[in-house]
Amino acid sequence: MKRLPNTAGGRRRAPGEPRAIGYLYILPALLLYAAFLLYPFGQSVWLSFVHWDGLTVATSAGLDNYRDLFTDPALRAPFAHALLLLVFYSALPVAIGLLLAAALSRARVRGMTFFRTVLFLPQVLALVVVGVAWRSILAPDGLLNDVLRAVGLGSLARPWLGDYDWALPAVGVVGTWVGTGLCMVLFLAGAQRIPRELYEAARMDGAGPVREFFSVTLPGLRPQIAVALTLTIVAGLRNFDLIYITTSGGPGNTTSVPAYEVYHRAFETNQVGSAAAVGVALTVLIFVLTVSVSRLVEGRRS
Repeated sequence: MKRLPNTAGGRRRAPGEPRAIGYLYILPALLLYAAFLLYPFGQSVWLSFVHWDGLTVATSAGLDNYRDLFTDPALRAPFAHALLLLVFYSALPVAIGLLLAAALSRARVRGMTFFRTVLFLPQVLALVVVGVAWRSILAPDGLLNDVLRAVGLGSLARPWLGDYDWALPAVGVVGTWVGTGLCMVLFLAGAQRIPRELYEAARMDGAGPVREFFSVTLPGLRPQIAVALTLTIVAGLRNFDLIYITTSGGPGNTTSVPAYEVYHRAFETNQVGSAAAVGVALTVLIFVLTVSVSRLVEGRRS
């Protein structure tokens, strides 16, 4: 067996010391990260300060592109839509996942593996496939309206993705369907690590299912809740595939979100500088929300 080299003071040097050697280990990954993420992001930041149509010479825009984010209703609306969709993409999946995990972990259910697989299936499917399938379901002559008519609720049938009032909630329901399985699997895995003694002690104190959930299950799942919130918030704010496939931001711009607005402005209306500003603002928003979630959980732990 090789012996670790000794330092001048006689102490054995740990692998990776001195610190400069440790940095050499991560240098290849850091170079790839810089080349494929940091450099393009820096280019986007630069583009956000210019007016450019992608063909002619760019001209300085100063802070105009960022000022438009606050003054232009066409740019404010996508961010408002994205924040509203977080209710469907993050809050509802986490809440439903918690309820399912609490119910399934409390009682033994036959075919648990089957239920987990079915509920997790949307995570395996490509979002393009999900979008095409749900566009067919929500079409005026789709499955949902057919079911409503079959049960005598034909008055509720409507072109869900073409309705100004219902298009955004309809897309949100798809996001809830996609995210619920992931949250449930995370919470079920976390619930299995909660000591059974805590549940037994709670029952001996006379705790019912509701009190047991809030006193034992919910505190024990705090790390998994943080992970689920982070993943679903990022997925919700980066949402592009479903919007592009199902509504393309319509009707009007009632379902436009920042990620789709970046595509629309950069490749359809040739407002590259404005698209870059939207992208940078979206990145900052994702960073702030995810860091806030992590800090909130760490603060409640301490």
